Amino acid sequence: MSQDCIFCKIAAGQIGGPPLFQDEHVTAFRDVNPQAPLHVLLIPNKHIVSLNEANAEDQALLGHLMLTAVKLAQAEGVANGGYRLVANTGPNGGQSVFHLHLHLLAGRRLTWPPG
Repeated sequence: MSQDCIFCKIAAGQIGGPPLFQDEHVTAFRDVNPQAPLHVLLIPNKHIVSLNEANAEDQALLGHLMLTAVKLAQAEGVANGGYRLVANTGPNGGQSVFHLHLHLLAGRRLTWPPG
């Protein structure tokens, strides 16, 4: 856990409301600035700055993160209609919180290209 990381504090239960989902590896919560009718953030409880800093030892964690996104899409009723998973990496990739996270976006037709 990073002392200054807002997502680490959310995963630890120090700030924010109850998570939408949490287990020993992953925490999911609704985005405070939603960009779609459904906008959930999924974070590893382990502090990893971005995908660039993930390594082979994180492989199972990254897979668990993805499969948790699928379960949440199913639980939220958007799996059949479709959804988007986004992992912004670095400043030019749009990353603004430097703790690896996935955006689960759904609930409307999402356009391409995204930005």
